[in-house]
Amino acid sequence: MINGILILFDMGPGTLRQLTKAGLRHDRISKIFLTHFHPDHTADLIQLLFATKNPSILKKRPPFTITGASGLNSFINHLQDAYYQWLTLPPEIMAIEELDPKKMPQRDYNTFKITALPTKHTSSSLAYRVQDPAGKTLVYSGDTDFCEEVIELALGTDLLILECSFPDGQGVEGHLTPSQCGRIARLAKAHRLLLIHFYPECLNTDITAQCRKTFGGELILGRDLLHVHI
Repeated sequence: MINGILILFDMGPGTLRQLTKAGLRHDRISKIFLTHFHPDHTADLIQLLFATKNPSILKKRPPFTITGASGLNSFINHLQDAYYQWLTLPPEIMAIEELDPKKMPQRDYNTFKITALPTKHTSSSLAYRVQDPAGKTLVYSGDTDFCEEVIELALGTDLLILECSFPDGQGVEGHLTPSQCGRIARLAKAHRLLLIHFYPECLNTDITAQCRKTFGGELILGRDLLHVHI
């Protein structure tokens, strides 16, 4: 939430349910930023569009925008084709915005700025840096392997949110381990590091100890319904 504007990054399974638990209404979301198009980051788009299609919601729902990499229009069109008319919303309600970081890496939305850079996961994966009018910043990596782009994006950020899928010694291409996350945070001189996106293999290890091999700053392990203020 920035100055009353509700912003969402990715929509994996269960997102709408957890928003409800957090007291956040889905029809108040103004901006949705997708890092990539894998199901664990987009599945609840189906539920959101279907819920918004409800006449009682649709007639009073403020406009919102879904933003992502090139291919987003095609991705959403395919979802709408698969479910016929049930996910199709009027253009005055839902806008789709594709970002090409090579042409325009930064966008100004008046109440906040977004900078996007590609990450090492899929050909259309993006990480985002958010800056509010006071200069506070947050960086959200989405899924990524270790890459210079994430370090560049996270330089001096107040809060760095990194995926941390697999434990040290069991790394998988396209994902980060705790010590790699710590190294990124240290090189970027991030003020705080928040780790999320734990696979079972990672949860069965000492994530903090592994991250502490490379990072000595403030470390937060993500959990459902966690509130972090910047």
